[in-house]
Amino acid sequence: MSPDTDTTRFEIADGIARLTLDDPKALNAISMPMLRGIGAALDEIEKPANRVRCVLLTGAGRAFCAGANLAAADPGDMRGADAELDAGRVLDEAYHPVLRRLRDLHCPLVVAVNGVAAGAGMSFAMMGDIVLAARSASFVQAFVRRGLVPDCGSTFLLPRLVGFGRALELALRGQKLAAEQALEWGLVNRVCEDERLMDEARELAAELAAGPTVALGLIRRAYWASRDNGFEAQLQVERELQREAGRSKDFVEGVSSFLQKRPAQFTGE
Repeated sequence: MSPDTDTTRFEIADGIARLTLDDPKALNAISMPMLRGIGAALDEIEKPANRVRCVLLTGAGRAFCAGANLAAADPGDMRGADAELDAGRVLDEAYHPVLRRLRDLHCPLVVAVNGVAAGAGMSFAMMGDIVLAARSASFVQAFVRRGLVPDCGSTFLLPRLVGFGRALELALRGQKLAAEQALEWGLVNRVCEDERLMDEARELAAELAAGPTVALGLIRRAYWASRDNGFEAQLQVERELQREAGRSKDFVEGVSSFLQKRPAQFTGE
């Protein structure tokens, strides 16, 4: 399947894979075709021959992602084997595999939130290692407005980013969080003027793509592991990942460049 679909656009250039949610008429709400397009893009990102060293995720038009596309949902996707309504089934079969693949990327993930990020769209934004938001962007835990529970990792990610009390209030009330407040609370890394968002996102992605990709990927793994580990377990994680990083060509280059007092030229190997 091609990564370019009716609802996604994808390209690789200079080590950066840019994935755009592209259904602006639906505010880039997530549909099954969009999830398949994201999956196809991840297939390309994971191919060693494509040498992807950073991923940039954004949305087209005036929204980042308005959550699940309920208007395009197939009722059959929400029924279990016994034909009873099971709204969790589509999470297991369609959303969770994509979220796990984003978590397990071998390289950094930059997210540029160009507009509203609601429901599952907010969850996808929170998957970013570094999240940039346009000044006009906003974040909404919209699930309660539909009589649903936050999903797509929201109940795991949000309290770890903004704190338990703030996360629970956002979930219970479903109120909009403006970009500046999101920055103050630690939900995003920086707020950009709308017209500068993509320029700054591309500059950041280029910086990361020029880095030691093996080490960057291992750093991601270490920090994901740290969310659940105790101190001793995390020390062991660091020991194992450091052994792996020390076998990379970029480690040799990093040490050589330091000793030779020159900028490092990492190849991502």
